[in-house]
Amino acid sequence: MSDSAFFLNYLPFWVVNYGLAIVLWSCLGRFLLAFFVPSMQPTNYIWRCFVALTDWAVRATAVVTPSFVPALLLPPIAAFWIFHLRLVAFLVMWRWGLVPPVAAG
Repeated sequence: MSDSAFFLNYLPFWVVNYGLAIVLWSCLGRFLLAFFVPSMQPTNYIWRCFVALTDWAVRATAVVTPSFVPALLLPPIAAFWIFHLRLVAFLVMWRWGLVPPVAAG
């Protein structure tokens, strides 16, 4: 199988898997960055990028998380849920045959 066919045949898997991975690691990055740049967060372009990538996940997490949990802890909690969403997405795609096979070595 050619490289382009390998990529295109499993495109839904790649998009979902890498898209959720980007959001997951960005949630953790947003959490860690909050400790280092609290005074310049609104003007920092790196911080704005992390917020733009993860705001939807953090807001969804805030809806299902009890209100006594501090807002600072919402990004790692969102990363926890995204990890599990990514695992479920993998299992569903594997069941449907959308996951690329592992070559025997």
